[in-house]
Amino acid sequence: MSTELFTPENAPEESRELLETVQKKMGGFLPNLYRQMAASPKVLDTYLTLSDLIAKTSFSPAEQQLILLTASARNGCKYCVAAHSSGARMTKLDKAAIEAVRAGSEAEDAKLQVLRGFVEQVLDTRGKVGKDALNAFIAAGYTQTQAMEVLIGVSMKALSNSFSRMFETPLDDVLKGMEWDGNDRV
Repeated sequence: MSTELFTPENAPEESRELLETVQKKMGGFLPNLYRQMAASPKVLDTYLTLSDLIAKTSFSPAEQQLILLTASARNGCKYCVAAHSSGARMTKLDKAAIEAVRAGSEAEDAKLQVLRGFVEQVLDTRGKVGKDALNAFIAAGYTQTQAMEVLIGVSMKALSNSFSRMFETPLDDVLKGMEWDGNDRV
């Protein structure tokens, strides 16, 4: 089941300005995920709000992308793994860390592996992360506030990963080089 790919010109009225803003912010590019979400202005607005909020967290842009990429891979979202693999590269996240998430293997960078593992535990336990996991996260140099902020990324990806799988978001041409089918996981 797929839905229409809207543009600022033919989107529902409440979505037009949102799409225009994204398109300007992204130098003319308008991701298919946003084009589909435009069918529901509230869904698009919610996703864009979560995106703005994660950008305001205490995580670096590369760490933000690692959170989003990890959640997308764990949730099996092909579209979002491609998008955040590309986004992670743009933020200069270590290529080995990106490939580790995509392949389901351990990252070489110990601190990034702890962040990734924490995100996976949040997802796998549906938030019932034990004290040992939280203590290991903090011992790696993160904070309790950052443990809370991880939930913004997890929430953001719960929305987009579910949406993309439900409506079969087609991969944008610019993301074809980052295509992921989940089979490269070890």
